[in-house]
Amino acid sequence: MSSAGITRRRKFPGVAMSRILWTETSRPCPARPEPLSKGTDLRLVIFLLVLALLCAAAARAQGNYEIQVYASDTVPPHSTMVELHSNFTADGQRRYIDGIAPTHHAEHETIEITQGINSWSEVGFYIFTDEQNGLGVQWVGDHIRPRVRVPGQWHWPVGVSLSTEIGYQRAFFSPDTWTWELRPIVDKTVGRWYFAVNPALERTWHGPGVDRGADFAPAAKVSYDFTRQIAGGLEYYADFGNITQIASLHDQQQQFFPSIDLNVSPQWEINFGVGIGPTAATDHWIVKGILGRHFDWGKPRRSK
Repeated sequence: MSSAGITRRRKFPGVAMSRILWTETSRPCPARPEPLSKGTDLRLVIFLLVLALLCAAAARAQGNYEIQVYASDTVPPHSTMVELHSNFTADGQRRYIDGIAPTHHAEHETIEITQGINSWSEVGFYIFTDEQNGLGVQWVGDHIRPRVRVPGQWHWPVGVSLSTEIGYQRAFFSPDTWTWELRPIVDKTVGRWYFAVNPALERTWHGPGVDRGADFAPAAKVSYDFTRQIAGGLEYYADFGNITQIASLHDQQQQFFPSIDLNVSPQWEINFGVGIGPTAATDHWIVKGILGRHFDWGKPRRSK
């Protein structure tokens, strides 16, 4: 996705039932996508449909750690994106609730490593950590996230991709230890403007949240390129509760993030934002930053 001559990748965050997280990223797209055969096109469509069917009854994102916001593009093949997501909860949950650690003044550092598979797919891996007074540095859990997108050769008017994320988090930080998320992604660049929506579904596999069914956790972003290097915008994240029984406003997750992206180089991703949570069920203030680096390994040489 490019605007004003700048190639960039943006992400949009999902919201866990007890916490909200998210991020933005800039990832260069391949200049020339690998050609797809008709057979590959058909396999991709089948794969998307299978994922949708499997995940329609499954998903719930990692809480205040993976503040990840997705755009439709994927990491190019023969390349890797390494990101550090730093999130500090300035005003959050202050007490232990049912043995779950509080979020107030917690520093969450997440390492995300995403490997491009081909011109239309990638796989991401996350390592979540928590640091707060009295607990020191704690490993929280890990997630894996395969993703596919509609190839550029299809010439759709908007960017479209589908991400599914599964992972484990320790019961000390989340009562739901195994979760799964399905995240459709639609985005569009119009001149200097960028728009994206992520109507995600989240579900618990193991824990008390199993009985809640699938949650609806949409996210959206609007941003504007003020210059070639600076873009500013507003990101919105929510969790409305069970998709068939929307929670009251008091119990919903709602959060707004004014944010800035610095596009200093196609190899680097720099993002900063401050999140405001107006509802009682939301951490009220979160400061987040993302630092990412893209590594291009080039095409492997053929053996003689």
